[in-house]
Amino acid sequence: MSYSPDARQLSGLKAILFLLCLLPLGRLLWAAYTDDFGPNPVEFVQRWTGTWSFNLLLITLSITPLRAMTEWHWLIRLRRMLGLFCFFYATLHFLAFIGFDHAFDLNDIARDIAKRPFVTVGFAAFVLLVPLAATSTQWAIRRLGGRQWQQLHRNIYLISILACVHYFWLVKATALLWPLAYSVAVALLLGWRVRERRRKAIPVPRNETVNPVRFYKQKPD
Repeated sequence: MSYSPDARQLSGLKAILFLLCLLPLGRLLWAAYTDDFGPNPVEFVQRWTGTWSFNLLLITLSITPLRAMTEWHWLIRLRRMLGLFCFFYATLHFLAFIGFDHAFDLNDIARDIAKRPFVTVGFAAFVLLVPLAATSTQWAIRRLGGRQWQQLHRNIYLISILACVHYFWLVKATALLWPLAYSVAVALLLGWRVRERRRKAIPVPRNETVNPVRFYKQKPD
């Protein structure tokens, strides 16, 4: 059943979502206040910010399938906020890496990026995320044009794959459960998009009357 909130309800939903997205930051601030980072504070901050970057990336990717399945078209109006929070926590993750691990020493940072593959992949994902955040405004959409803007923002698919690789290479061989779970989620979300693109590419016969319901359910070979 389709549900469409009015402007006031949508504003309320956005406010609630905004506060929920701030909870991981609140946990970090509380840990700093109470000195509750555990035995390895640097690792705690890096893992926490990295995990929530990935969580919000998955939630952002989930908006389009969820909108298609529920016909709640207003969900698309929440995607920008989710994407920007993903970038926010990714930025904190990157700052933790260059600050705690390398004291903002550019030469040391460059050597680490070149030397360790998981760092290289993670850095590449962050670099690709920057233009997506920078062009998240309506002004940027008008400036780039809808088609070019859409092509640029499809880099989110590559970013999600790089994030999976980064996570796999980061953890030890005995702790692959969570990277595997995140990778399965990414595979499902990207697989749904591939299936939809193939389904929409099926031509409608010109001289035949096609039942819309049957055509929607038709699966490509």
